[in-house]
Amino acid sequence: MSDGFFCSCHLCWSRPDAESLLGDLEAAGVRADHPVTRRITLLSPGAGGSGTQSFVTREQLVLLAGLQRLDQVDFLLWLAGGEEVRARIRRGEDGTVELRFGLGGLGRADQERVVRAIREAIGRPSLLCVGFVLDREGASAATDWPGFIVKGSVYFDCWPDTLALLPEVAAVQPQLSGVNSFEQSPWVVYGSDVPSR
Repeated sequence: MSDGFFCSCHLCWSRPDAESLLGDLEAAGVRADHPVTRRITLLSPGAGGSGTQSFVTREQLVLLAGLQRLDQVDFLLWLAGGEEVRARIRRGEDGTVELRFGLGGLGRADQERVVRAIREAIGRPSLLCVGFVLDREGASAATDWPGFIVKGSVYFDCWPDTLALLPEVAAVQPQLSGVNSFEQSPWVVYGSDVPSR
């Protein structure tokens, strides 16, 4: 088990984006409703590890996750076996929206299934994902990933497993100079997902 995470950054975000994201994740087996109770759980920010839980309908979750009323929403996603995935959708001061999914508490096979589902969902052109980072162990969690992915203006101390950026951002980031990468439109991808040639 780990404190791993998947973080993606989006320049635009709306209710249809939230609907699309949840629909794609559900189609891949990562659901908003608990497999037994069918409840959809929101988490309120707080000092406690789990925060205060409240239950909402799917329509309410889509509305909140579209960030029409709030700048941040935290909620749980579920796998069929009852494993939970913490999710956060947050709008930053510059308007960039960060999606963050916690991979802690998942075994390796479940981590990979969740990561695959998220990558497919955020890869849709309509979601305008400008980059993402995958860190299976969570060693780089303290890095300002939105600042790095969107502007290339910050540095990281620990390499994540996979990092994807727009080519113009990657070109101005000295930490990426000379590092093996490959193009996966619209991103340049670095790290363990780079195929060996």
